[in-house]
Amino acid sequence: MFFTSYEFIGFLVLTVVLYYLVPKKIQPYFLLLVSYLFYLTQGAGCLVYIALITAIAYVSAMAIEHNREKQKRCVQSDESLFCAGNEKTADRKEALKAFKKKQQKIRTRMFTAGVILLLLVLVFAKYLGFLIDNLNGIASLFGSKEPLIAANTLGLIMPMGISFYTLQAIGYLIDVHRENISAERNFFRFALFISFFPQLVQGPISRFEDLSKTLLASHDFDRKNVFYGMQRILWGFFKKMVIADRILIGVGKIMADPVQYNGAYVFFGMLLFSLELYADFSGGIDIAIGAAEMLGIKLTENFDRPYFSKSLKEYWRRWHMSMCNWFRNYLFFPVSTARWMQKFSKFCRNKLGAALGRNLPIYAASFIVWFATGIWHGASWNYVIWGLFNWAVLMTSETLEPKYRSFREKHAFTSSKGWKLFQMCRTFLLISVMNVFDWALSPATLVKSLAGIFTTGNWHIIWDGSFFALGYTLADIVIIALGLLVVLAVSIIRNGGQIRDRIAGLAFGWRYLIWTGLFLAVLLFGTYGIGYDASQFIYNRF
Repeated sequence: MFFTSYEFIGFLVLTVVLYYLVPKKIQPYFLLLVSYLFYLTQGAGCLVYIALITAIAYVSAMAIEHNREKQKRCVQSDESLFCAGNEKTADRKEALKAFKKKQQKIRTRMFTAGVILLLLVLVFAKYLGFLIDNLNGIASLFGSKEPLIAANTLGLIMPMGISFYTLQAIGYLIDVHRENISAERNFFRFALFISFFPQLVQGPISRFEDLSKTLLASHDFDRKNVFYGMQRILWGFFKKMVIADRILIGVGKIMADPVQYNGAYVFFGMLLFSLELYADFSGGIDIAIGAAEMLGIKLTENFDRPYFSKSLKEYWRRWHMSMCNWFRNYLFFPVSTARWMQKFSKFCRNKLGAALGRNLPIYAASFIVWFATGIWHGASWNYVIWGLFNWAVLMTSETLEPKYRSFREKHAFTSSKGWKLFQMCRTFLLISVMNVFDWALSPATLVKSLAGIFTTGNWHIIWDGSFFALGYTLADIVIIALGLLVVLAVSIIRNGGQIRDRIAGLAFGWRYLIWTGLFLAVLLFGTYGIGYDASQFIYNRF
């Protein structure tokens, strides 16, 4: 059941109506039932994975919470020395210190075991085939003519969105371990946090302390929430069906066969794919946020006009923000501040000098983060290379930042609007090159595709019409161009605040014209196909 399908629209309408009709006390439990029914449409086997992830995270968090409560009770009671297991010691302070240290180690073991189990489930569901293929490849290098394990005999199906809800569960467990939040004692309420259906498809990745404020609360019917949510969903439909799916008509052919469609095809294809990817992913997030808003629930924003970025670093502050925040908070900071990393930093400063010694630990921590980010995106070496390419560009930029700063101070034109536009175009081109990693069939195909841009010399495809023979009509080109202009205009207007609030302040006639026009654009210009089966969102596979 995809977001742009008729089934989902009917499912959402029925959910919203019933949600406000059931007693407020059972609204969260009703949403849990609805979320599991939604996930059941993807296959009964998928429920096993999400239930397993939920159970592991819940039990682990509760074990940590019970241990912490046990420690508090012992510290506050007269039996503290007995709790510490050191009742023969007269020094109560030393006994309690030893007791707290012991309990902290126990909680760390509980936490570590929980995270490992969660990762094992993810690896089994998403990466087992990839690992087997690589083991078979290594065995063939040593003369093995038969595969060690036939990966295609496993029959595994990767559950939709497992990467998203697994990261969400791990983040929750980390927050409980850090004492940022208390563990949720009600299993069903916690299960709703993991399985809330709008965010199952492609995120955003929420933190418990943020999402639970509205997710687990009771809600009265609010006309503004419902209408604002519908407007956000309509905007997501426009980006997905009018722009993304129409761009995909031709780009999909290039992605399927970049060897045949090489050179200029790849160049223009990668630019269009970047636009398609944004319209597809951000459109899906708009639908998710809008669906939650209709229920009075607030999901975190995931995009902040990323193609307005003037550098790759800024881009990753604006694109898929919930994922970037997760890796920064739960991987980069713990790794960069770990005791072993501090020892490595000290060693580097002593052996390599202050400057290089200070930067190497940051490079190392960032390398781990971007390797993990790459493999999280997909079980393929393409994604690993993509992640490490991001790392190399970001670390090079970070190293050269003093040079950039000096250049900006010496040249006044670097503060002009023209220079900022150049930086945006440069960043967009860099992002487009890296997006080729997403659809090249292999690392070898990737290299050939990018090299072919400079060596093939088939730029005539633009003026002789060959590029448009991929499936685009003149109407397609006009609709795509106008759609992108609308998105650009909205992005510019958004800089001054919420555009829906601005529209709400207009006269009724203008409001009616805007929203009716958007609805008709989706209805008339959306890409449907025979029998209409909505195209799957790109990030569904994660």
